[in-house]
Amino acid sequence: MSEKKEYKKPQKYVPGINDPVLPPQLAEFQDKSTDEVLEELNRMPFFMTKLDNSDGDGGENVELEALKALAYEGEPHEVAENFKKQGNDLYKVKRYSDARELYKKGIDMKCDVASINESLFANRAACELELKNYRRCINDCKAALGYNPRNVKCYYRIGKAYMLLGKLTEALESVDFGLKIDTKNSSLKTLREHIEKKVNEEQEKAAKLERERKRREDEAIMLENSKIVRNITDISTAHPAELLKDAKMRLEDTMDPESQMIYPAIAMFPLSDEFDFIAEVGELTSVGEIIDVLMDRPAEWFEKPEHEGYNSKSLVAYMETVSGGLVKAGKKMTFHDILRKEAPDVPLFDSSLKLYLVPKKRSEEWITKWDKVEAIKRRTGL
Repeated sequence: MSEKKEYKKPQKYVPGINDPVLPPQLAEFQDKSTDEVLEELNRMPFFMTKLDNSDGDGGENVELEALKALAYEGEPHEVAENFKKQGNDLYKVKRYSDARELYKKGIDMKCDVASINESLFANRAACELELKNYRRCINDCKAALGYNPRNVKCYYRIGKAYMLLGKLTEALESVDFGLKIDTKNSSLKTLREHIEKKVNEEQEKAAKLERERKRREDEAIMLENSKIVRNITDISTAHPAELLKDAKMRLEDTMDPESQMIYPAIAMFPLSDEFDFIAEVGELTSVGEIIDVLMDRPAEWFEKPEHEGYNSKSLVAYMETVSGGLVKAGKKMTFHDILRKEAPDVPLFDSSLKLYLVPKKRSEEWITKWDKVEAIKRRTGL
């Protein structure tokens, strides 16, 4: 004998927080079950998630086409109002994109009721604001204000959109205009406080940048004057070394012209086709002290054949002159003394010191091969 199943009455449809509210076209389904209502909703053009099989001539979905037509039955203002209400329901459950589409359909009806058109534009602006389409939000608010210039919500949304776009002056103007209409509006007042805070932050940032710009300008003037006082010539070459991008000539105390000048330095080893870079060398440093620093290396480095004669005692330093020649730089001389001499005029290159270091025994051999014309060409890149 089979077991008798107990009949259960279908549960009445009650929309959840993310479920669609029944539109007027389906009011007759008020007492139907959830599954039955959702099945019908799926056949409506605004809620459907899939198409039914076609059942009309030519393959069209007859019921779908009928429902589409049903959505537009009535006077333009009635259809527009219906779209607005459906949009409002979707907006409440944060379905902003869907709500925006329904407000658009209402706007497209071009009804002659100003209050409906005002609401449609204002509500679509609210969707655009949530969707971060700030320009569209502003344009829709302006359209709504064309129907009712006292719509305070529109001034709020315009103000917020402008604030989020970084246009704080326009944001304040919109909020202040809204406050003239409703002086006690708490939303507008709160928004104004946020905008004022951002204005203050922007002003502080601009002031800081201006102070920094002025400081750099003063330092540059101080540095240039210090170079003049020291009789320093500085030649800019066509192809500065990459290493000099982050290393700059400066005063030890940037605002004291009498403080020590600091230079980056490039030491060339032309006979072994090598070079070394020192980021900071004080002008009171002697040539011998630089050589000592450069020769502070592991023992195995000196064992290489190409480094024969490379030591603090045997190396001789040379520096280029403005005319392209070479001058021997004594080990006891400081760079301050070398650079300040009028003759021979030893310049900086790209605001850096440049030395050539060769073993004493091979120095004459190297000097005789030096070409002044080629040296000038290297500077100009020709």
